Amino acid sequence: MKIAELREMTREELFQKRRDLEDERFNLNMRRSLKALDNPLRLRQIGREIGCIMTVLREDELGIRKLAERKTSVLDTADADKEKS
Repeated sequence: MKIAELREMTREELFQKRRDLEDERFNLNMRRSLKALDNPLRLRQIGREIGCIMTVLREDELGIRKLAERKTSVLDTADADKEKS
C-alpha cells in the first residue's frame, strides 16, 4: 500500500489496518514455526506496511500532516439537509 493511500485514511481506519496486519504477521510466524511458508517475503512486506502506518500516525500526532477527517456517508448528509429545512 502506498503512503499516499494511507494519508487519505482516517485514524480509526489506520489503527484497524495495523491490527489486521499484526494479526496476519502473528499467524504467519506461527505457520513458519511449524513448516516453511509459501511466501516468506510477506513477513517483510507486512513489517514495512506497519512501519508506514506508524509513520503516518506519528506525523499526525506531531502536526506535520493532518489525517483525513471522519468520512460521512450519504445518509448522514441527507439527514442533515432534512434538519435544516
